[in-house]
Amino acid sequence: MTHTSTDQPARRPSGAIVPVLAFAGIVVAVMQTLLVPVIKDLPQLLSTEPSNATWVLTSTLLSGAVATPIMGRLGDLYGKRRMLITSLAIMVVGALVSALTSDLLTMIAGRTLQGFAMGAIPLGIGLMRDMLPREKLGSAMALMSSSIGVGGGLALPLAALVAQHADWHALFYGAAGLGVLAIVLTLLVVPESPMRAEGTFDVLGAIGLSAGLVLFLLPITKGSDWGWTSGTTLGLFAAAAVVLLLWGVMELRVKAPLVDLRTTARPAVLFTNLASIMVGVSFYVVSLVLPQLLQLPKATGYGLGQSMVTAGLLVAPLGLTMMFTAPVYARLSAKYGPKVTLILGMLIIGIGYGAGLGLMSAAWQSLVIAVVLGAGIGLAYSSLPALIVGAVPASETGAANGLNTLMRSIGTSVSSAVIGMVLANTANHVGGVAVPTMHGFRVSFMIATGAVAVGLLMALFLPRPNRAPQLNFSSEEEANLERAAEALRGFRGRVLGADGSPVARAKVTLIDRRGRQAGATLSDEDGIYALAVPSQGAYVLAARASGHGPLASSATHGGDEVAVDLDLSLPGESVSA
Repeated sequence: MTHTSTDQPARRPSGAIVPVLAFAGIVVAVMQTLLVPVIKDLPQLLSTEPSNATWVLTSTLLSGAVATPIMGRLGDLYGKRRMLITSLAIMVVGALVSALTSDLLTMIAGRTLQGFAMGAIPLGIGLMRDMLPREKLGSAMALMSSSIGVGGGLALPLAALVAQHADWHALFYGAAGLGVLAIVLTLLVVPESPMRAEGTFDVLGAIGLSAGLVLFLLPITKGSDWGWTSGTTLGLFAAAAVVLLLWGVMELRVKAPLVDLRTTARPAVLFTNLASIMVGVSFYVVSLVLPQLLQLPKATGYGLGQSMVTAGLLVAPLGLTMMFTAPVYARLSAKYGPKVTLILGMLIIGIGYGAGLGLMSAAWQSLVIAVVLGAGIGLAYSSLPALIVGAVPASETGAANGLNTLMRSIGTSVSSAVIGMVLANTANHVGGVAVPTMHGFRVSFMIATGAVAVGLLMALFLPRPNRAPQLNFSSEEEANLERAAEALRGFRGRVLGADGSPVARAKVTLIDRRGRQAGATLSDEDGIYALAVPSQGAYVLAARASGHGPLASSATHGGDEVAVDLDLSLPGESVSA
């Protein structure tokens, strides 16, 4: 699976690429909280039972989980911008379908299509990695990663305002309009990445992962309705384990897998993904608890008696703080590294939830909790893509970040199921209506604190980087030059043309004895390239450039830096991993 660049020169990205991609991420995140203000009214609005109405939310979650890693891999293969626009277009179609119906099944179909937009987050991160200069990359990826929380936080008060003063279908028309605007801005501002991963799309792998995720997430989201010990719930969990196990065995045997499990098993990737699940759990708890606490009537003795819109405004700083945390993260990460910022973010989340146990008696206290948690979640979310990008090859950026986004989605799914069960089991029943209790809210905050503690433990296991993170460089070739210069462990030389002149922007790929890509770079303006090697041994250096014939040259690395010039005027053959 080789990472290459397309032959067409890439359009130089403008300064607006970061806000446009971040806006696309915010639009996607809006889909997750769009219906929160009308959740309790959905059974009546759709003329169905409450258990059936929950599928309107569950369908979006499931399709988003399935689409995220698939769209990431398709972006690596066929163009991240192309797949980003495709994701947004599917979302717009789904929003229009939902806007035109009050039928349950049609509504679920539309919401399923809306979930496909979740793939836009890792695609945007991949585009940033491929094109942005190093001084902008850290804060840009932080903002893109935080857009999930930003969109969710900002959507609450706006959706509440619309739902309170207009027909609820207007929510979907508004979402479709935002999607169209995001598509237009992307077409005008964001260039396509020139980087591609060679190979084919793993159709069987996509089907297997989709089936496994649905079988796993379905009982998580519906377990409280079906019963956690029911045959349906336990049977689906067992089926998920079998399907995902078989899928993993198959992926290890495929030459170009949907998810490279060997890369995923690296400590840096594995512990980042495990920590991501816990961050997802902690993020969703506050989104479930604070709006309910704020809107409960004061007659309960603990409810804060706020309107739907006011409650949304008091929770909105959660997302706003996450957005403003991005530049702070960039400075901290540049000095201390993303591992430290992840740990710091989780500590702040833990402090926020711990203090929140005693800050539930006034509306302004909810505002304080939202701000503190927003800062912590913003730091944590911003650190995750940086850790992933620094641990995987450029050819797997989209798929790897897609998998990481999926881990966060699994965390929010688990959080939704567990907190929903806690609030239901601790509720007081008044006139046949279940009213959440302060005890349930506090237990929910304690669960979030425990999840953060587990995530913090996972973060501590992350390996300490022995060199500057890859994302500190403006491009892949600069990163490879810096690594080779520091470690003196790799191949270095010049790419030359027929007249002996240096060839700039030539693609040089390092291939190991198993035929797999071990590295890739582009030569600089003087034709100089440098590639670090993972271990000593025999390799093939494959070079190609526009207007020149391809060249494959064998070379052996014995421990010190090895000089190998690549003359494209010599006969050679194309080699792909």
